[in-house]
Amino acid sequence: MEFNINPVAFNMFGLDVKWYGVLIAIGTILGMLIVFRECKRICFNDEIIIDLLLWMLPIGIICARLYYVAFEWDLYAGDFLRIINLRTGGLAIHGGLIGGVLTAIIFCKIRKVSFWEVVDIVIPSVSLAQGIGRWGNFINQEAHGGPTDLPWGILVNGQIVHPTFFYESICDLALFFFLIWYRKNKRKFDGEIFAYYLIFYSIPRFFIEGLRTDSLMFMHLRVAQLISVGMIIAGMILLKYVKSNKNNCRISDK
Repeated sequence: MEFNINPVAFNMFGLDVKWYGVLIAIGTILGMLIVFRECKRICFNDEIIIDLLLWMLPIGIICARLYYVAFEWDLYAGDFLRIINLRTGGLAIHGGLIGGVLTAIIFCKIRKVSFWEVVDIVIPSVSLAQGIGRWGNFINQEAHGGPTDLPWGILVNGQIVHPTFFYESICDLALFFFLIWYRKNKRKFDGEIFAYYLIFYSIPRFFIEGLRTDSLMFMHLRVAQLISVGMIIAGMILLKYVKSNKNNCRISDK
């Protein structure tokens, strides 16, 4: 299958606005609506979440970019304008997650609210935004896999390749719906949803990353696979911790 979509969505005041940014914005907005709906459902002060997002979103984007640039330094060295130009792609979700989680930890400590409760409110929306944002990679013809003869392969630069962006998008959206369902019907402990995100995002990501041709590398190893293994282990440890911590038990979701 061959798809040729203009990366430029529209022009505003002489500036090209690309689909990559538009899709990230759409995913972020939809995710925020889900977050506020959850706050209302459990009677959590949504002003706290708004304050957190005002810090977490820009810091997460900055960290996602710095993470990507750090592992592709040969492409960006000495060119500051290229480093800050996000319109052509180049955001690493693991960098964004690290920045976002660290921001949330510091914020919750300062505001004296439960990090585990807050992160359970926010994290399903992260998965939703990831699933939508991956289509920006498709439009930019990036984050694809190697050659394949499967019927759903896509044509990139004259070659049929794995649509790895699509594989991950499907996994992210499926995870979003699972986390929303589990949070409403099964959750008994704060931090449980975050733990399941770490595990069930990272398992498919590990295998999908093995198909990609543009992986960030460190000493001949795929960085995303290393991080995925670490996140799976962290998620399993966290799951055991929150279930064994009696003070972390939820009495009700109101």
